[in-house]
Amino acid sequence: MPRPRWLTRNVATLSGVSLLQDAASELLYPIMPIFLTVVLGAPAAVVGVVEGAAEGVASLTKIGAGRLADRSSKRRLIGFGYGLAAVGKLIIALAGSWPVVLVARCVDRLGKGIRGAPRDALLMEGADTANRGRIFGFHRTADTLGAVIGPSIGLVLYEAFSRQIPPLLWVAVVPAVLSVALVAAVRERRTVPAVVVRGAAERTTTAAHPAQSASLPARLRLLIGGLTVFSLVNFPDSLLLLRAHDLGLSTEGVIAAYILYNVAYAALSYPAGALSDRIPRYHVYAIGLVCFAVGYLGLGLIGDPLWVFPILIVYGGFTAATDGVGKAWVSSLAPASLQGRAQGLFQGLTGGAILVAGVWAGLAWGDAGQVPLLVSGSAGLVLAVGLVVAGQRLTARGR
Repeated sequence: MPRPRWLTRNVATLSGVSLLQDAASELLYPIMPIFLTVVLGAPAAVVGVVEGAAEGVASLTKIGAGRLADRSSKRRLIGFGYGLAAVGKLIIALAGSWPVVLVARCVDRLGKGIRGAPRDALLMEGADTANRGRIFGFHRTADTLGAVIGPSIGLVLYEAFSRQIPPLLWVAVVPAVLSVALVAAVRERRTVPAVVVRGAAERTTTAAHPAQSASLPARLRLLIGGLTVFSLVNFPDSLLLLRAHDLGLSTEGVIAAYILYNVAYAALSYPAGALSDRIPRYHVYAIGLVCFAVGYLGLGLIGDPLWVFPILIVYGGFTAATDGVGKAWVSSLAPASLQGRAQGLFQGLTGGAILVAGVWAGLAWGDAGQVPLLVSGSAGLVLAVGLVVAGQRLTARGR
């Protein structure tokens, strides 16, 4: 069976790179709140601060990396970013106190900040622009399959290692290193210098790159601003897992619930992306916000830990309908020469807002975290309605 035209070499390779790196990251993610609070003895507020600070570092880096990606080698930035992520995971494995974990998470997310925008821009190089949603949806599916594989391996090895968390930290280093090696298979078109003809002679000039002087369209800036406002109530998922643990789920239960969430995320990402190529993207995004509201309000209201499993499955619909769709939405509004800048600004500002959300939610968490969950869930529902009403202003040609 022939490969679809939109599934280019870079889409396939970068999807494989993300799968490996996410297997490493997500093997750690569900156990990190427990590692911090139980093994290292940190208070619950530290979980929000660590994840928020890490995302803040990534956010600031994404903005600069996005601009740099439009002017230099995207492939080198991608390789360097994944390499830093591998180093961060090595530091976590060596950590003996929560401040070291904070440093390690910041190094890891610094790598994410460097690689994100150039990777997403390179996904569209030579690709069919009519299938942006499918491309980003496919990439998110592969990425999230890693988030299923990683915790699944972690759950099995947690039992094999007599329920000891530290050995799992070393296992996570392996797929992280493999992802760096796979970047070598990525291909990038070289930029040809501008040529000026004077009479019969030709000489190469150093004319300014279009990305240095052009500005992003007003509609795109408005979209990025709106999605940044939403991110102020979208705190790190580690706090959701901490809530699951507080409700009474064991470490194995938390990991299993997180695996179910990622299965839903992976299964729905490509269909959501493909759907956004057929109907206005803001409709798909609004559906994701409804799933967000169900997830947060549900976790805030339940008392029986068994409800965590179906609620996190619904919550997987939020990330599936917003992550790749949001990137495709931004890509559709950005000029070809500014794809890196657009993705960097979008991912940087929304990530910075998640930093703020992580800090306020962590400080307001209290004994069970119900207040931040209910506040954010209610805000998500209001924003979903607002997006349906005003979404047409944030689209291009009705998309």
